[in-house]
Amino acid sequence: MNRIDRLTAILIQLQSKRVVKAQDIAERFSISLRTVYRDIRTLEEAGVPLLGEVGVGYSIMEGYRLPPVMFTKEEATAFLTAEKLIEKLTDASTEEFYKSAMYKIKAVLRTTEKDYLENLDSYIEVVDNPYLPKDKTPSNPLQVILKSISEKNILVIDYFANHSQEKTKRNIEPVGIFFMGNYWHLVAFCQLRNDYRNFRTDRISHISPTNKFFKKEHPSLKTFLKQISKEKELYTVVMQINKDVVKYIGDQKFYNGFVSQKTVKDKIEMTFLTSAIEGFARWYMMFGDRAEIISPDEVKVRVKQIASDISRKVK
Repeated sequence: MNRIDRLTAILIQLQSKRVVKAQDIAERFSISLRTVYRDIRTLEEAGVPLLGEVGVGYSIMEGYRLPPVMFTKEEATAFLTAEKLIEKLTDASTEEFYKSAMYKIKAVLRTTEKDYLENLDSYIEVVDNPYLPKDKTPSNPLQVILKSISEKNILVIDYFANHSQEKTKRNIEPVGIFFMGNYWHLVAFCQLRNDYRNFRTDRISHISPTNKFFKKEHPSLKTFLKQISKEKELYTVVMQINKDVVKYIGDQKFYNGFVSQKTVKDKIEMTFLTSAIEGFARWYMMFGDRAEIISPDEVKVRVKQIASDISRKVK
């Protein structure tokens, strides 16, 4: 990227947030802090009203705006791709808001970019996985949750806990949301349990804001995600499988932590990282007569136990 393009991009970045740190600019463009300071001085000399505070960052004086931004074809394509993902991976209200935003984005595109997106639209699709259950939740919780996070508004939810098969009504203080395993999850402080909980949004049958607000400063979402990853002990599983069986397991291997594979004589050796010994053992038994667990012993032992239990019940 040449310097003129970088200066324009930095100016847009400065308008995207209230305060932007010099380190964030340096990391985005892979430049030194010294270069960042030089670019900031150039923008100031060009008449951009910048405010800077040591140790905090830079901001643009309220009221200053660039003329309408012109997007490149690549940027416009990224928006189109995101639109396809949002259609499948979010709720109806978020999809509707994004479509509204896309109309505004397309409104500032040049005619060539508009034609480019129109022609490309039918060549990008996100297809539902037929083997995964559909989210049948009638509510649209994501926008309600995000608004409540921003305003620190206490939510009341009707929730079904799968592990206890129990339905409860809870007041919660939302912390953040994340997408994992084909589901959206809500991390929140549960006033019923007096602790933090991870709620799957498809198990929330009803959600609504209350007229109460919380003042407590909760840990960041990243803190919880790090904790979740630490709590799950990962096991390396090595399995050899007959070549003629590999094509039948398809994408299932990815749901079980597939890492890599290689050919070993007349077999395919696959390596997995999994936190669920029980789940992996039961998945393996679907084709266990055509495959062999090489390691670890924990999986071998569990497979033998399951097979023994089955053999006693089959007469």
